[in-house]
Amino acid sequence: QVQLVESGGGLVQAGGSLRLSCAASVRTFSTYAMAWFRQAPGKEREFVSAIRTSGGSTAYADSAKGRFNISRDNAKNTVYLQMNSLKPEDTAVYYCGAGWGGGVLLTAVAGYPYWGQGTQVTVSS
Repeated sequence: QVQLVESGGGLVQAGGSLRLSCAASVRTFSTYAMAWFRQAPGKEREFVSAIRTSGGSTAYADSAKGRFNISRDNAKNTVYLQMNSLKPEDTAVYYCGAGWGGGVLLTAVAGYPYWGQGTQVTVSS
């Protein structure tokens, strides 16, 4: 069983930055692909970014490219999402997901069987 706890959300003005963290309680963290998704009110959960087991390969949604950066520290069992140049449309609950580390990086919710409770990000205009 993988337990995930997100932190780092908050209220920020447009153009600002936030760094989200997701700590995993699992001994084999380095074998999991990790991802960030977000869900705005009334919308479906959508892919933001993902990173492979060693961190050597990443993927981003078009909305995140050039502004967000995903990274991981396997020694700390933690994955990060650095978000810069935030926009009001980035407002959502951000969720961390863990999935199987083999194969291509997945961008679908179904590819990640383990989820955290989410952290709220609110960007004011």
